[in-house]
Amino acid sequence: MLISVIIAVLTCVGLMVTVLVKPQIKIWGHNLNLYAFIPLIGAAFAVISGVLHIEEIFGEFLSDSPSNPVKILILFISMSLMSVILDESGFFEYIAQKIAERAGESQLRVFIAFYLTVSVLTVFTSNDVVILTFTPFICQFCKKSKIDPLPYVVTEFVGANTWSLFFLIGNPTNVFISQAYGATFFEYFLRMWMPTLFCGASSFLTLFLIFRKKLKKPIYRSVNEVKLEDKTTAFISICYLAVCTVTISVSSYFKLEMWLLALSMATFLYLTVIIVNAFSHKGEAIILHSLKRAPWQMIPLVLGMFIIVLSLVNTGATAKISGFIGEGFPIIKYGVLSTLFSNLLNNIPMSVLFSSVAGEISNPVIQEMAMYSTVIGSNIGAFLTPLGALAGLMFISIVKRYYSDFGFKKFIKYGAIVAVISLVFGLIGLYLSYLAFPIA
Repeated sequence: MLISVIIAVLTCVGLMVTVLVKPQIKIWGHNLNLYAFIPLIGAAFAVISGVLHIEEIFGEFLSDSPSNPVKILILFISMSLMSVILDESGFFEYIAQKIAERAGESQLRVFIAFYLTVSVLTVFTSNDVVILTFTPFICQFCKKSKIDPLPYVVTEFVGANTWSLFFLIGNPTNVFISQAYGATFFEYFLRMWMPTLFCGASSFLTLFLIFRKKLKKPIYRSVNEVKLEDKTTAFISICYLAVCTVTISVSSYFKLEMWLLALSMATFLYLTVIIVNAFSHKGEAIILHSLKRAPWQMIPLVLGMFIIVLSLVNTGATAKISGFIGEGFPIIKYGVLSTLFSNLLNNIPMSVLFSSVAGEISNPVIQEMAMYSTVIGSNIGAFLTPLGALAGLMFISIVKRYYSDFGFKKFIKYGAIVAVISLVFGLIGLYLSYLAFPIA
């Protein structure tokens, strides 16, 4: 057991260092971030040291289990590909521009409009896509309007990582934790809609109170004509994404696997765009750009961490951790610990580890509470510090291009306050959810 723990700790330390330093290698003209491959190195050492065998790894990768990491990755990347191609059509920027135009010259109206837009789009796409898409637009909008971008970029990041709780597909951590427990799309929604509303309301009110003075200043901007770049691709993408979301939500009733539905929809969407744009280069360009923007770095990261956690399970380490945490007050314990560990390990590795730790709990009711508390921590932990999620580091680098003062200290100054309040209310919402809808 000691060897597997040492390998896991060294891997997590290596992951943290490389996430902060961001070393890259160039292959075929493309820069690859090395942090994603650190878990694979740790996984290789787990196999070499003998704590895990290749046969065990392939057995898990080829299993019919809903927590099979290959299926989970296919599900999330497929949904991301569908969201990315919608963004490539210009849809997200078009919506943002329309909202800004309708909000007029009141910063408060713009603030509310942006928060609602980010929240709604996150629910039906994913937090990472919305953050990486909206952040440049918000920064440019604030620069042209001669207003402080701080309230808007912080609100956008918080909104995206709060409302990603609503549906199972909103965040890869939701997918992994819920699938490890075996929850369906509808079961997840029934349990998480109340905590999401509590988190959303408390986070928005906190942000408003923090930035209310800045929002009183006027906006100076010229009105530009708003156009949707590629209406056809946008329409096709929205249709496929809507159908995919609906079919996934009812998949358990027809005994259909979510990963297979998402993969099929993403494949047909891309084929449809290629066929519709067969006589122009526009279709080829949008497909290539979308494929390049997909979160491929998640594959080595998740698979490597899964193998390391598997070695901890096999050697009894996760059972020891679970026993140490105990089964009392699971909502508080797992909610707080998952938030903190998201900022020590990053939320994806934390989710892989904690889903196995919670899986060791013998009482099914306590186990479910621990799982959903961990889901809340994995999302809310993203805005406690920039290390909480990979999107946080990318978010900072984007904002700093337009707003040089924005860095780790400013992120933590505002994010930590909102994170603590949102976590408290989110866990209260989860507790009330169990009072209102107890497990049969």
